[in-house]
Amino acid sequence: MTNIVLAGGGTAGHVNPLLSVADAIRRIEPDAGLSVIGTAVGLEHDLVPQAGYELDTVEKVPFPRRPNKDALTFPWRWSREKRKVRAILEHRQAQVVVGFGGYASAPVYSVAHAMGIPVIIHEQNARAGMANKLGAKWASFIGTAYENTGLKPGKGTTIERVGLPLRPAIAQLAARIRTDYPAVRAQAAAQLGIDPGRPVVVVTGGSLGALSLNTAVAGAAADLLKRAQVIHLTGKGKIAQVEADVTAKAGADALNDLDPAHAGQGDYHVAQYLERIDLAFACADLVICRAGAGTVCELTALGLPAIYVPLPIGNGEQRFNAQPVVDADGGMMVNDSDFTAAWVHDHIAGLLDDPQRLHELGDHAWQYGIRDAADIMARHILSLAAARR
Repeated sequence: MTNIVLAGGGTAGHVNPLLSVADAIRRIEPDAGLSVIGTAVGLEHDLVPQAGYELDTVEKVPFPRRPNKDALTFPWRWSREKRKVRAILEHRQAQVVVGFGGYASAPVYSVAHAMGIPVIIHEQNARAGMANKLGAKWASFIGTAYENTGLKPGKGTTIERVGLPLRPAIAQLAARIRTDYPAVRAQAAAQLGIDPGRPVVVVTGGSLGALSLNTAVAGAAADLLKRAQVIHLTGKGKIAQVEADVTAKAGADALNDLDPAHAGQGDYHVAQYLERIDLAFACADLVICRAGAGTVCELTALGLPAIYVPLPIGNGEQRFNAQPVVDADGGMMVNDSDFTAAWVHDHIAGLLDDPQRLHELGDHAWQYGIRDAADIMARHILSLAAARR
């Protein structure tokens, strides 16, 4: 029997690709033994069992970045978690370890290497995190969503851009839109109360929203509504201000929600969050969004042109995610500080008036995107596991 242990978690960006690869392994080899090492405080604590996989937990042990109390206790805590990982890998009889980054991955890479268990890594970001940088020197294979991630593979390591393992809803949508796009769009529009015969702009800043995106787009509501319908996902706690701004610019009659019973009552559709964001993407002609790795990879897999407004924090990591797509002419990028209602008026209004240009951007995004990353990773993992049996 094939026994594979996957490691990673913390954020959805780590957990979703892990689960997508696990599902692909199960499709290809239904009898494979699959388990996950994560933490008890990350999203994996709930999502992994919900997906039908067993979860073994370890404590978070962040690498110290400055001399402080955590730095003094780090060696002891690191050794403690490595002992815990060794016991898990022995119990699971792991033949291959697959890491997706995050706190749980680092001790797993270290222990697997010491035990002689092959390591495979997936890196979803344009700039790799610390855990995957540690594991890269021991990995047999590294799959990445981007080129030039900064990982330094060891001797004999194969590194390949495979794309991001997609969430099932996005993977299914990507498969359907190229076979019967008009029907897919019409079905999704009916569920959201949208007119499938008119352009749609989707605005999303993630579950928490993005104040600058909300302010700029709502402030340009009148311009946008002359050309398109808008689905604006404001983020939790931010809907009231967006509704007020849209009302001030375009009138209260412009506002609507995403209840299909309210179709035709207003073209500026506002909601805090949409669990089935794949429905919005199925209707979209243009997306305005941040530039997280998952967002960028999903939009390019679907061939959707986008205006990327990278989150202006840290070392500009989100800019690195969007830059290759912009270079491939699959979207546009604008600094957060420059993204204003005036910018929307000057750039997006004209883009919506040029359907041929939108089509070109979408085609280039599709060409850049990769849709079978989960299967590619699964086959590499199973091939390595087979060689160990």
